Amino acid sequence: MLAVLLISLKAGKRMSDKQLIRGTMILTASIIISKALGLIYIFPFKAIVGLEGLALYGYGYTPYTVLLSLSTLGIPLAVSKFVSKYNALGDYRTGHRLFQSGIVVLSITGVISFIALFFLADPIARHVLDPSDLQGNTIEDAVFTIRMVSVALLVVPVMSLIRGYFQGYGSMGPTAVSQVIEQIIRIVFILVLTYLIINVWQGTNGTAVGFATFGAFVGALGGLGVLLFYWLKRKHHIQRQVDASTVDNDIPLSAMYKELITYALPISFVGLAIPLFQMVDLMTFNSAMRGIGFNQGEVDMYYGAFTQAAHKLILIPVSVATAMSLTILPTVTKSFIHQEYDNLQKQITQTYQIILFLTIPASVGLVLLSDSAYAVLFGLGDMEIGAMMLKYYAPVAVLFSIFTVTAALLQGINRQKFAVIALLAGVVFKAGFNYLLIVWTGPGGAVWATAVGYAIAIGINVWAIGKYAKYNYIFLLKRLLLIGIFAFIMGAAVVAVRAGVTSVFPLTSWKNAFVVLLLSMIAGVAAYGYLSIRSGLAGKILGQRFRFLNKKKLGRQGDH
Repeated sequence: MLAVLLISLKAGKRMSDKQLIRGTMILTASIIISKALGLIYIFPFKAIVGLEGLALYGYGYTPYTVLLSLSTLGIPLAVSKFVSKYNALGDYRTGHRLFQSGIVVLSITGVISFIALFFLADPIARHVLDPSDLQGNTIEDAVFTIRMVSVALLVVPVMSLIRGYFQGYGSMGPTAVSQVIEQIIRIVFILVLTYLIINVWQGTNGTAVGFATFGAFVGALGGLGVLLFYWLKRKHHIQRQVDASTVDNDIPLSAMYKELITYALPISFVGLAIPLFQMVDLMTFNSAMRGIGFNQGEVDMYYGAFTQAAHKLILIPVSVATAMSLTILPTVTKSFIHQEYDNLQKQITQTYQIILFLTIPASVGLVLLSDSAYAVLFGLGDMEIGAMMLKYYAPVAVLFSIFTVTAALLQGINRQKFAVIALLAGVVFKAGFNYLLIVWTGPGGAVWATAVGYAIAIGINVWAIGKYAKYNYIFLLKRLLLIGIFAFIMGAAVVAVRAGVTSVFPLTSWKNAFVVLLLSMIAGVAAYGYLSIRSGLAGKILGQRFRFLNKKKLGRQGDH
């Protein structure tokens, strides 16, 4: 998400400030809406198909996400930067030639990816599932699910390229509208069809989840339809600009794609972070769990709780925190280019602070309220498994956020290669130790492998930012200590209130779980909010967005 905005902002350097800000706001809003919809739908979907259904959905969607990223290689975002660069030089023809050839290239890579995933469905399913274990999901269900989602690869790469082309012209509206429409169509298709298959037509989970993953194709068709509508409206205007080009660099296609790939590869690798980690889980989690005595049905439930239910929950604070930090990151690039290192220090500090200020208390709260939070959102039926995985996984939200933002900061200072190196180091650790940690510690071992892998990646990113942005972490460590103290006090308040409320409302019904969660959250928010506002911490970190928080100052050092 951050990469989209950074590149669109870089691509629009020569646009008017007003147009650039408007475009950024539109794109930001669409991303937030799409992300929110993508998080919320999982709750009713899980109620329909259960944890085993979520696991089956993950078996299909994880390899699809990886192949989608590989089939596009970050090129759609890079196209935005490429087109904007040459448009600014008066050479509209070069960007248009790239667009025309890119449609062909990405259509071919999409077809190749579709064929690859379609025929790899059976080997993947046989590796993930045990054919001799009749409990849980079957190989046939997994093959069907993977093949149904693979069809989307025929459409999504081309659709992404068209979005990038519009963004290169500084037009964020087509991307924004198509993203939201695509997500709405996909989610409505998933929820309506799975409900009908399970509850009306008495179908199986395998059939329902297979058609749910087909929603990616249906949603993509909707998004593509929106883009084609915009294209038909604007193609004459675009063609006039192409014909009126004052410059023609006449760059060979090979040179164009070489330049494009230099933009695209770092974006592609960073965007692959979570899918690559989840791909390691797909290939190792089930076999490790079966190796320590779990049957396939139990494995499916743990896998669904880990990679879908808990994962979606922890992405809520991650998405909020990263969205809050978006407006700062573009200024990092400007300060770095102009060598305004004092401003750069402040901007990097502010970006880090927002992430830590929001994700640390959210993670602490999810750990302490994992049972009631899971029960309210996903039901009590499998609360024990879901709450356990959520408790392990919640702290990783902090790491997800820091990695995303540090990778974006490295892009801002043109040192993205270190983000690629960091990601590779983290994935290598995850791949090397995931199986062993699960065998040694149980299902939570997969979370430990993810956490350590991300910590390694963050360590490299943080070092690179310190070295190449000349960033001093001393002040940030002081702020981190203060946030940690406030989060600890907040946690004590949550534990005390939760203990009192559960003695009256035991977690035996959804209503009781809701009461426990609500009152405990109020106590936590009140404690953390009071401490951060009274100390002036909230005002220093979020005061520019929420003026009422600017009531206290932390002193001169707070202006760092």
